[in-house]
Amino acid sequence: ALEESGLIDGYVTLLNARKLGLTLVSFVQISMDKHTPDRFEVFEKTVAEYAEVLECHLITGQSADYLLKVIVKDMDAYQQFLLQKLLTIDGVGGVHSSFVLKSPIDKTALPVG
Repeated sequence: ALEESGLIDGYVTLLNARKLGLTLVSFVQISMDKHTPDRFEVFEKTVAEYAEVLECHLITGQSADYLLKVIVKDMDAYQQFLLQKLLTIDGVGGVHSSFVLKSPIDKTALPVG
């Protein structure tokens, strides 16, 4: 019934990131130098190609324009991602990174019912 109603977008397998060696999670706030549709489009298309980016959100209420959730192996891998990928995107004016120490709640289920 859920499939027929169109409520199911798809099916996924959840892998154990730690067992894959992906131990560093970061939330990255990105500020764009100009607020133009083409700047935003280039940014979104570029980060969509990066396997390290798990989520990308255009946000309000902060000094940042985007919030990314990024996962990498370690701090060296994050530095490489930051310097060789994020900071090379046309229009990125600022980056602020926060690293996850612990995730006491990490759900994939939606609050239905």
